[in-house]
Amino acid sequence: MRFLLRPGWIALTLAVAAFAFACYYLLAPWQFHRGDERSGDNAALVRAVATAPVPRGELVAPGAAPGAEVAWRQVVVTGTYRPEGQVLVRLRSIEGHPASEVMTPLVSTTGETVLVDRGYVRTDGQGTLPPIPAPPAGTVTVAGHQRLDEGAPTRPAVVADGQRQVYSADAATIAAAGGVATSPGYVQLLPGQPGVLTAVPLPPPDPNPSYSYAWQWLIFGLMAIGAWVYFARLEYRREHGLEPRPRDREDPRDAADGTPWDAQPSPADEKLADRYGRR
Repeated sequence: MRFLLRPGWIALTLAVAAFAFACYYLLAPWQFHRGDERSGDNAALVRAVATAPVPRGELVAPGAAPGAEVAWRQVVVTGTYRPEGQVLVRLRSIEGHPASEVMTPLVSTTGETVLVDRGYVRTDGQGTLPPIPAPPAGTVTVAGHQRLDEGAPTRPAVVADGQRQVYSADAATIAAAGGVATSPGYVQLLPGQPGVLTAVPLPPPDPNPSYSYAWQWLIFGLMAIGAWVYFARLEYRREHGLEPRPRDREDPRDAADGTPWDAQPSPADEKLADRYGRR
């Protein structure tokens, strides 16, 4: 199998090996990991709907970041809003339309300051924000879904339409923009709660196609290896005369008009045709 040492075959072998390696050790595992994450998110959503609200302190220690196991759980917080620290999260997409989410700190009766997502507002036809109602004064009890921070954005905070605005629902980023320190994470209010605007709806369960994508990458890797084996076997058989070769198009026995020599009528055929008047 000396043909495998030719430059073309070396390049092909390396390309197939690299592609198969990527399929089996990079792409497929990555999709399996994404599938596990999405399955976890779907399960958390199901728990959030099925589990009754509990005091936030039972799930998250004061000042601590909420863990993934409590994401979307329904919690209850009692305290007082601090509207001076309100910040908007801009460029959100809710039900297929642009919106801004209104984040307002709330000082709980335990002394912890929790960030509350009061819902969203939409801009008018000119891109201007409508007036945002202030949260109620005094002590309130609110219920909502415990959410995790999205992470710091890459763009700095801005002031537009008289409102401080950021690009990510991240407690530390919002605290820096609004000047009121809060615990990590935030509570997304349920409809009908004190201070809620238009509540952010729960996302639909993810159809989670990642597992099928992972199996597709595994199949693609197997197909690449199978194709290499097929063509290597074909080349081996040709080198050893085990494959029939195509007819030589320039066979000197062919007729001048290009008709293959073995397709031309024999002299006996021509005489027979003349005897019966077929030619």
